[in-house]
Amino acid sequence: MTADPADDTRTRILRAALDLFAEHGYQRTSLRQIGERLRLTKAAILYHFPAKEHLLAALVEPLLADLEALLDAARGQPTEQARWTLLEGWVDTMLAHRRPLGMLFHDIALVGRNDTYHRLMAIAMRANEVIAGPDAGRRERVRAVQAVAACSDPIVFFTDVPDEVLRADMLDGVRRLLATSAPDAVAGAPERRRPPGRPRALGREQVEKARRMHAAGTHSVDAIAATLGVSRATVYRHLDNQ
Repeated sequence: MTADPADDTRTRILRAALDLFAEHGYQRTSLRQIGERLRLTKAAILYHFPAKEHLLAALVEPLLADLEALLDAARGQPTEQARWTLLEGWVDTMLAHRRPLGMLFHDIALVGRNDTYHRLMAIAMRANEVIAGPDAGRRERVRAVQAVAACSDPIVFFTDVPDEVLRADMLDGVRRLLATSAPDAVAGAPERRRPPGRPRALGREQVEKARRMHAAGTHSVDAIAATLGVSRATVYRHLDNQ
């Protein structure tokens, strides 16, 4: 089955625009340059995208749609489950859209106050509410905003770090952030319960993977624990038994 020529042209325009925006920035890239790369006229590009900002909106659309779907998936879950469904899914979504995210970060002012901007703000507000939880106070709301940033900003600043390594480090950081604000983190409080579904032990393949990661020197124990979904103590136990 062959692709529709119109859809193929639109896809080619978006791909070329993303490449040029990444190379030169949004402001310094003209529709003429995009057309020259594709051997299309400016009129041909305007047929699909009536203005340059429509290109930016179209490039960001998949990211926004995935974040909205993630929020919908977390809706109705118990508070703690919804929080981690959202946080882990947020990191995975950001990693899946690293290039458009980097472009949006550098050109966020260009989004203006249009529909894309308002959708982005609505997504952020919904995420903050889920992470903060019901009846949250000021401190919990501040931590929620920080948590979303912890699951987003490193992707832009650490572009040379592989997805797996960055994912582990980001989730480790956000776990530490939220743990400091937990009610039972104060001195003398009972030990926190282990999160549901977090295993106390590792299977043989996971043990081998943990040992390879540790031997390679590319992962901290915290990063290994975050990658495998276990505690630092569990990782240390298996490393000590080598």
